[in-house]
Amino acid sequence: MINEKDLIEIGKILKPHGVKGEMIFLFTQINFAETDNNFYFFLLDGTYVPFFIESFRFISNVSGIIKIEGINSLEEAINYNDTLIYLPSDIIQDAQEVLDIESEWERFIGFSIIDESGKLIGVIDSVDSSTMNVLFVVLSKEKELLIPATQDFIIDINSKTKQLQLNLPEGLIEN
Repeated sequence: MINEKDLIEIGKILKPHGVKGEMIFLFTQINFAETDNNFYFFLLDGTYVPFFIESFRFISNVSGIIKIEGINSLEEAINYNDTLIYLPSDIIQDAQEVLDIESEWERFIGFSIIDESGKLIGVIDSVDSSTMNVLFVVLSKEKELLIPATQDFIIDINSKTKQLQLNLPEGLIEN
C-alpha cells in the first residue's frame, strides 16, 4: 500500500472531454508537466488508486487531455471530476526543490524591484501563491502592482542591497 507521505499532489482532473472517456487534466505546477511516466495515483474516497495512462496530449504548458485505461465513456469519466492526482515523490526530479518553490519566492519579500535601466518600480510586499502563477505583490508610489514571479524576468539578484532587477515585458506595468 502506498504511503501518503511518499506522494506529491501534481494536479487534478477537471472534467470529461468528449464522449470516449478522455478528461481534461490540470497540473498544479509546470515542473510536474515535464515528468514522464505511465501512471498516476487518483485520490478516491481517501484511498490512492493507481491508474495507467492510455494517452496524453498537451493543450497548454500546464494542462492536457488524458485517457486512462478502462475509462471509455463520458458517463465513466464524469465520475472523476475534480479528482486530485498524485505521483510518488521519487519519480519527480528534484521533488524537494519543487515543494520549496513558494518559500523560495518568499525570500524576496522586502526587496526593491528595479527595471533593466535601474529605475525603481517598487518594493515586494508579499507573495501571492493562491493562483497557478505565483505573483509578487509590489507596492509602488502610485498603486499596488502584481508581477509574475518567474526566473524568466530576473536579470540580477543583489542580496546585499536587497534589489531584484527585472526585465519586464512591455505593458506589464503602466508607467
